[in-house]
Amino acid sequence: MLVDSHCHLDFPDFADELDAVVARAEAAGIGRVVTISTRVKERAKLLAIAERFPNVYCSVGTHPHHADEEDGIPADQLIALTQPSKVVALGEAGLDYFYEHGSRDAQARGFRTHIAAARATGLPLVIHTREADDDCSHILEEEMAKGAFPAVLHCYTGGRELAMKAVAMGLYIGFTGILTFKKSDALRALAAELPEDRILVETDAPYLAPGKFRGKRNEPSYIVETAKVLADIRGVSLEEISRLTTENFYRLFPKVSRVDAQT
Repeated sequence: MLVDSHCHLDFPDFADELDAVVARAEAAGIGRVVTISTRVKERAKLLAIAERFPNVYCSVGTHPHHADEEDGIPADQLIALTQPSKVVALGEAGLDYFYEHGSRDAQARGFRTHIAAARATGLPLVIHTREADDDCSHILEEEMAKGAFPAVLHCYTGGRELAMKAVAMGLYIGFTGILTFKKSDALRALAAELPEDRILVETDAPYLAPGKFRGKRNEPSYIVETAKVLADIRGVSLEEISRLTTENFYRLFPKVSRVDAQT
């Protein structure tokens, strides 16, 4: 079994065939899917999708692209919105200096607020960080000094230093289809080096389709291609990488029920 720890099933790309997309994921052995929030105001839509499908879960949070739009949402409100059983994470939140659709100050405020909510709830924070290694590292170090919190650096494309600092703090690193791209040698080297208990796979669908699907709309079933590459570069079988990443997922997302616990 594999898990897609990060996708966006609420995006318009899936509107016309959501049932088919979820069915294909299940047929491909994807036992759990987490559809990730980009706007708190869209929470009801995400929760409805998660409650519609037994194997789908969701998060609540504000993507850094929308940091100004949702600036000032307090941690207490985020905490309250995690009460439903299908809400299993916070975010995605963090820093994006590549596009900078949200101002840096608002991104940082939102990042710290989501960290506070993760610390209070024990739910994992899904961190988006792009072209912002130094500031992300600084915020993580400052916030960890206030008290530990669980988190994953999703769709990792940053440098080795940030990844190693994050792992040392007890965080996880998520890999997408970018791992399969021809020019991703440095990322593959990092993925081969990281501790086995700190790695996750994800699609970030509808974006970043891996391998033979590149250029097409991504979907959760395609995560098998990323897992195959991760297994190859680490010198283990697909079955082993599936086991490892799934166990890591359940450890990081404790609110998600295990497939083998279903009847």
